[in-house]
Amino acid sequence: MPEYCCDTLENGLRVISVTLPHHHGTEVLIYLGVGSRHESTRQAGISHFLEHMLFKGTRDYPSGLALERAFEAVGGSANAATDTETTCFHSRIHPAHLREGLALFASMLRRPLFRDMEVERRVILEEALSDFNEAGRQINPDNLVAGLLFPRHPLGRPTVGSRPCVARLSLSQLQRHHTGYYTPSNAVLAVAGPTEHQAVLSAAQELFGDWQGAPAAPPQPWTAAPGDGPRISWVRDNGSQISLQLAFLLPGRDNPHAVNLRVIRRLLGWGGMSLLMLRLREELALTYAVEASLALYVDAGVLAVDLAVSPDNLAPAVEAILGIFSELVEKEVSEGELEHVLATYRYDLDYSRDHLEELALRYAWGELTGCRRTIEGDLAELAKVTPSGLRETAREFFTPGRLYGAIVGPYHSRGRKRIEASIADWPA
Repeated sequence: MPEYCCDTLENGLRVISVTLPHHHGTEVLIYLGVGSRHESTRQAGISHFLEHMLFKGTRDYPSGLALERAFEAVGGSANAATDTETTCFHSRIHPAHLREGLALFASMLRRPLFRDMEVERRVILEEALSDFNEAGRQINPDNLVAGLLFPRHPLGRPTVGSRPCVARLSLSQLQRHHTGYYTPSNAVLAVAGPTEHQAVLSAAQELFGDWQGAPAAPPQPWTAAPGDGPRISWVRDNGSQISLQLAFLLPGRDNPHAVNLRVIRRLLGWGGMSLLMLRLREELALTYAVEASLALYVDAGVLAVDLAVSPDNLAPAVEAILGIFSELVEKEVSEGELEHVLATYRYDLDYSRDHLEELALRYAWGELTGCRRTIEGDLAELAKVTPSGLRETAREFFTPGRLYGAIVGPYHSRGRKRIEASIADWPA
């Protein structure tokens, strides 16, 4: 049997179902192809602002409280998230009330009232403050590194936008953004749980079939050169530790190295046996925890390492991280090490079959972005990963020209000089 079923309504809305009869809940989500990279400089943050506003009431539920109560009445609690390329609305719904739950999503997306805009503006302005210190300096390493990676481009801006932009966004701008991007051809509806595809499709046709809208405008592409690093952003801030991020600029998610990059990310930072944890925590005792993350957009990507360290441990930590990347470039990982990582990857893929939200997210995001990845497809790709292939990927992308970073906290001048010298000499 296929892992999921997908049909497209005449208006362009794609409808996905994942039938899992042994579950007692249903996960419903709607993905839309709109995020921070679809925004102009003067409207930075509008996608995130709009996401908030859809919870403030609809023509069927005149307030946010009435809408939330309606979701609770069908076993749910609606939530949403906006990122660089997408916005996702989701909730668990009791299977006995699936149609009513879908009707609530239809009401939110299609008939918002845009009430209490000034209240929500104040909430978002408070949210945006968390990225700045008391002196008004940006201290979020993700934002600092993105600004270095993608200068003067929407990919380099935080999803929440800038406080000046959020402060001046108007109701008419939000409404135009809604009309332009909340359209059926720019959306995917997914339902995972004890339901049949035909029932989902029938309810979708009833509730969304007359939804209309022109195709959404594409985002501004990223077409710059592969990299102009190494470049590091230094921000002095108070505190007992320093936040450190080192990142490498990558190509987009359709590149042939994507599978190897996902495996390398797990080699670096997935569990206590990962390369970063073993070296920086267990061997050198430089940090409590260190993580590796991978983001692949349609035309660019980032592999990042994040940790917090004391000022005295900053330079040794940077040198240790660069040393690990050098090793990935210079020699192949052992067959045993690779098999261990691949085994844990396969286990996680199998575990995901029991999580409704993970399945709905996987298939809906894939359908929306055109990056369709089934679990069986991922397993087949993992079977082709080799030590030599991983090294080839590392040699291609872990280079000084692709290296960027952010260091935020009470760093020492002598530590900065040592780090700048280490980076300038890398790879030794």
